[in-house]
Amino acid sequence: MSGNKPDWLKKKIILDGTGVNEVKTLICDLHLNTVCQSAMCPNIFECFGNRTATFMLMGDVCTRNCSFCNVKSGRPGMLDEGEPYRIARAVKKMGLKYVVITSVTRDDLPDGGSYHFVKTIQEARKLIPGLKIECLIPDFKGNVNNLEMVLNQEPDVLNHNIETVERIFAKVKKASNYKSSLGVLKNTKLLRPDIFTKSGFMLGLGEREEEVMELLSDLRKVDCDIITIGQYLRPSEKNTPAKKYYSPEEFEKIGKLAESFGFKAVLSGAFVRSSYKAADILEGILGRDKKNTVRPGVYLSQNYNCS
Repeated sequence: MSGNKPDWLKKKIILDGTGVNEVKTLICDLHLNTVCQSAMCPNIFECFGNRTATFMLMGDVCTRNCSFCNVKSGRPGMLDEGEPYRIARAVKKMGLKYVVITSVTRDDLPDGGSYHFVKTIQEARKLIPGLKIECLIPDFKGNVNNLEMVLNQEPDVLNHNIETVERIFAKVKKASNYKSSLGVLKNTKLLRPDIFTKSGFMLGLGEREEEVMELLSDLRKVDCDIITIGQYLRPSEKNTPAKKYYSPEEFEKIGKLAESFGFKAVLSGAFVRSSYKAADILEGILGRDKKNTVRPGVYLSQNYNCS
């Protein structure tokens, strides 16, 4: 898609730079990676400014080469055994009560890196009792044992991104499988129905409205609880071009459409990403549960904030 981006995709952030610098320094000093930096997230200054980040395990090199993603692809190095503890230190230093932990895909490892997730959860909870944890995991090549290893640590939310509709999926995620991605969410609910499941997808890759409807239906069929919907923004010239920029009104319409499917929470907006407002979303769901109000079908605008 050629030409300048529309005005609504020019994010204006006015923040004290202290938080941004503190988080950047902490990440650098502890030799950690964040998906915020590697994926060129448009919310990085907002999140860093609020002293939060999404930590990325197992290096900054992915064994897959998805055409929409800015994370480096190639042959990763050895696992850093000290990384789980350093992430726990960072979480404590930042004063977080909720953290999102993700990773590059590590098809080179027999367990896909699932045990590294386990160690990170254990170290974080040891250092910060009561910490809520969201794991944004790869598909582990559909290996249920590796998924179960993570679920046995009882994360509060298990997140796996579907990314796009079925027709486009194979084009932008060549080493992945649409049904297998749905299977991660389905198997999570079969193994641990008490754990919230979450998924996210992008608009602007050439999907049709009826395909978005089918995607929402597929996510509900596997009992996905939470969904995030955002605009695909091409990170660089080497990535697949954006086919369309959706307006704020279109995102609101699609968000309300998603609401009608009965998800526990929907976050829809141009700059929404998978871990955006993650703590607020779970707090909102748990708050409604305590009040014994209706859980399904709550649409949260892009600027949603529980507080």
